[in-house]
Amino acid sequence: MKVKDVMTTDIITIDKDIDLKYVLTLMKKHDITKIPVLEEKQLVGMVTDNIIAYKLGSIRKKGVPASRLHASSVTDKNIECISSDTEVKTILKKVGQPGPTMLCITDNKHLLGVITKADLLHLVKSKKPVREIMNKKILTVSPDDRIIHARRIMIDEKIARLPVVDKGRLVGMISDNELAFAFANVKKSFPLGKQKHRLDEFFVKDVMKTPAIWTRPSTTAKEASSLMLKHNVGALPIIENDKIIGIISRTDLLNTISR
Repeated sequence: MKVKDVMTTDIITIDKDIDLKYVLTLMKKHDITKIPVLEEKQLVGMVTDNIIAYKLGSIRKKGVPASRLHASSVTDKNIECISSDTEVKTILKKVGQPGPTMLCITDNKHLLGVITKADLLHLVKSKKPVREIMNKKILTVSPDDRIIHARRIMIDEKIARLPVVDKGRLVGMISDNELAFAFANVKKSFPLGKQKHRLDEFFVKDVMKTPAIWTRPSTTAKEASSLMLKHNVGALPIIENDKIIGIISRTDLLNTISR
């Protein structure tokens, strides 16, 4: 099977000079977290919710006026491009390795399509229960934690989302996406001198996504993949007796595919 057989060709793109407000509007409207960036119709980079959250949330960026925020300010130019004739098994060998989570399919810098981990989930056929492949290292935040605390955990642990737990029970999820929107809203709505104070007052409960989509330890990898696709989520907390006992990501599921 080749990349052209599974890639997405209905691509949403942006120009590098588009303002960030429009970028976030597109992400919200289409429920996406990554958008290729073009300059004169040629691919020059990628905007992701992770990059937006990182750059807008960093101390050195807090004083940048909202009027100066454009796609080019949050574009990652370190992108990986592949041919449409690349074998899918070549991509699967890279799953779990550091690098981009969206691959661009190009022909002489002209974008033909993209492929993400979500595009590959339908290839997961394993009937192995998620209990056997889930990550048992559980990092969580409380609804009353500040979002800057959640962001620090995600940066330090190199993860894109965290379950939100209140008195031992799962009540929501927070990800780079929610953080990106929160930081952008502060940049837009408050004067420069008040932005840091406002960020310090933002709590996880103010931005977390509810309800959280979860599953049970007996769910098979194939079933978990279908659940992720149905709800467009990148990870599923595993619940047993009303407690989180693990979490499973797209990467964990894709690693069940025979190479």
